Amino acid sequence: MAANKAMSRGAFVLFEGVDRCGKTTQATKLVESLNNSNVKAELWRYPDRTTTIGKMIDDYLQKKSDSDDASMHLLFAANRWEKKKMMEEKLSAGVTLVVDRYGYSGVAFTTAKRLPGLDQQWCKHSETGLVKPDCLMYMEISEEAAKKRGGFGEERYETTEMQRNVREVFSDLREDWWSIVDADRSIEQVQVDVEKIAREAVERCKNGLTLEYLW
Repeated sequence: MAANKAMSRGAFVLFEGVDRCGKTTQATKLVESLNNSNVKAELWRYPDRTTTIGKMIDDYLQKKSDSDDASMHLLFAANRWEKKKMMEEKLSAGVTLVVDRYGYSGVAFTTAKRLPGLDQQWCKHSETGLVKPDCLMYMEISEEAAKKRGGFGEERYETTEMQRNVREVFSDLREDWWSIVDADRSIEQVQVDVEKIAREAVERCKNGLTLEYLW
């Protein structure tokens, strides 16, 4: 008898990149497009600022409070862990999750601070065991273009030096299976690439792709 085929499930589609690279815009448009074509999809964003932990993170990012860098990294990670079970349940139920930032950002932003003890290996430890995305679209944008986009500089990490360091860490984190999207182009041009990459992931998961975990 042939082995049972893995069950059909929803896809975990992730957008990553530096600030103001168009992740939220593209993620929102993708969810709308998928739902319009009868692919049940939801938009998730990290940090999720609606939870108790998320509200603490929001105050920190908006410079309303301060905290130790290691403890903040762990809070960001905890914000993802508190939704892990729900993520698994949604994916198993056939819902495609389009996610704006995840553990890769957690590693990139803390490592980018270049503080003793908070290296990439330490940062990855608190993310290990979280659900691994089925596709990761890294929105590659030039430093100049990102700065020109509205709202740059409003939050704690939106400084030229920090964003430059984050860009370098992402480059180091990059793996062969990532999809690199040229985000310097128009919204419409980027959307064409995003749709193709995402729908291929949806099909793979519909055909029984096994769920994997970081790292």
